[in-house]
Formats: sequence, structure tokens, C-alpha cells
Amino acid sequence: MGLWLLQAAGLVTSLLHCGTVRVTMRQRGLDVVQGDSIILPCSFFTRSPLSRLSIVWTRTPLSDPRSPSQVIVYDHGQAIESPALMGRVAFLDVPWRADIILNATHTSDAGMYRCVVSNPPEAGGPGVGEVTLSVFAPPSLPLCLWEGDASAGGSVTLSCAVQEAVPVPEMQWDKLEPEEMSLSINMDGTLKGTLSIENVSSQNSGLYRCTVSNALGSQCCYVRLHVYSSPEASPGVLQGALLSLTMTLVLLALSALLLWLRQSASMRWWQGEEDGCYNKIRYTPSLIRRTFV
Repeated sequence: MGLWLLQAAGLVTSLLHCGTVRVTMRQRGLDVVQGDSIILPCSFFTRSPLSRLSIVWTRTPLSDPRSPSQVIVYDHGQAIESPALMGRVAFLDVPWRADIILNATHTSDAGMYRCVVSNPPEAGGPGVGEVTLSVFAPPSLPLCLWEGDASAGGSVTLSCAVQEAVPVPEMQWDKLEPEEMSLSINMDGTLKGTLSIENVSSQNSGLYRCTVSNALGSQCCYVRLHVYSSPEASPGVLQGALLSLTMTLVLLALSALLLWLRQSASMRWWQGEEDGCYNKIRYTPSLIRRTFV
């Protein structure tokens, strides 16, 4: 009987020192607003001393499950932060718990977080727990642009885009001036919306507004569109132009006539002067006498 008791005690002692680490995640999903802090909980149970405890936190983007990255590590009594999260992540109560805090959260912090705890000499694989973090953000300030041919009869596209917004925002185009109306919009992805206007006319000129909104807030941007059209000549304008042209031609003709008359008068006067001088010389008595002397 004594031998049996000793064997049983040895077996219990072996089980106590050769168990596996058990990890418990108190929550499976967490939400946080961008800029706030969040605690990612991870509890573990081990029978071995904590002198060789190892805790590794990793993050895997939901959009790329094959690209995990290290967040923070506890090994040999020292905590090592990822350079990308330096100053923003820390353990809260290590080595008794594996909880970490993430400060000044970014939308890029979202993903699946995994807490891996091992504590040699316990047999078996490490304990693993997972929690999904969602980081929400109001829409950033949108950018409004227009492109295309803004002359009458052309085509114009108005675009509205934001850099980030979680959850996916709703977009709305409105014309504010000269009359107010809501317009349909085509979504180009999740963060950009466009408005196409074909065969534009002067009626399409005015002030347009794009509103981007989600559960956390809304932002707006504006763009003013000017449609250019060439002025059409009216009958009155044409008649005025013809009258001005006619008057100009008449004035030119009168000027030419006056110039011709003036030149003709000058020619006659000059010829008259020449004839008078010739007659006087021809009939001067002194010249006659000198001729016969």
C-alpha cells in the first residue's frame, strides 16, 4: 500500500509539472475609434515556474491572412516592441497576464491578433488565443475635382474621394446653385464616387457639393463648374455690322473722290500758269525788237 501511494504521488507530481499551457481570450472581437486606446486581453494558466515564460503577440491583416507581423514579445523577463509600434504598445501585468494595451490606434492596426504563450518545461505545444480588432474612423476631408470638356456640348466628370473612412462611407452629390437638386452617383471602389454629365449646357453651370458620411461623422467638399458657350450672332447684330461696313465703304469712296477732284484742280491750275507765261514771253515787244536787230 505504501509503495502504491508513493507511485501515485509521483504521477500527480509529474502531471503538475508536465501539463500544457492553456490560453483564454476573454473577448473574441474588439472595436475602437481611431486615436483611442484599447486593451487586448489574454489570460493563461501554467503549472510551471515563470522563469522561462515566453509570450508572443502577432497581427495578421484581414485582407492578407498570409502576412502576419510581430507586435510585441516577452522573453527572458524582457519586453521587446515591434519598431513599427514603438511607444504605442506595452504589456500591462506581465508575467502574470499577457494582456497588452495599444495606444493612439490607426486604421492600419485592424486585424487578427494572436497571443501565443509557452512556458518550458511544460510539454505540448504553446497555448494560442485569437481576437479580432476593428478600428473605426470618420471620413477624412474629401477632395472634389472635375475633368473633361466644359464647353457647351462636351462631357464632364465630377469626382469625390477620401483617403480613409471605416465603416465604408456613403457619398452624395448635390447641386446647390442656381437651383438645388440631388444627383445620382457612381461608386468607383469604396472611397471614391463620380458624377458624369453628358452634353453639358449653361444649365449645368453652378456650385456642386459632395457629402461623405458614415456612423462616426461626415465631411464635404465643393466644386464650381462653368460651362462655356460661344455667343450666337443675332439679326440686329448682323444688320449693325453690315451698316457699319457700308458707311465705311461710302466714306472711303468720298475720300477717294475728293482726292481725285483736288488733284484734277491742281493739274488745271498748273497748266494754266504754264500757258500764261508762254504767251507773255511770245508777245513781249522787246523780244520782237531784239529779234529783228
